[in-house]
Amino acid sequence: MKANEIRGKENSEILFDTEKLENELFEMRFRSLTEGNQDPSKIKRHRRDIARLKTILQERELHIRGQEPR
Repeated sequence: MKANEIRGKENSEILFDTEKLENELFEMRFRSLTEGNQDPSKIKRHRRDIARLKTILQERELHIRGQEPR
């Protein structure tokens, strides 16, 4: 997920994506403990995507950058 794609979304969409990715990350971590991890790079990608989403939300709250037009 690229930052430009995220900036085109509304806050509610970003929050929804964040929740979805956090749930997927939890499931992947749980599966990696029980079954073994098939693709450990997915966990890293999900963590970075969540951080990217939260960073953009924080930028909007602080009025550093707003929502860019689609």
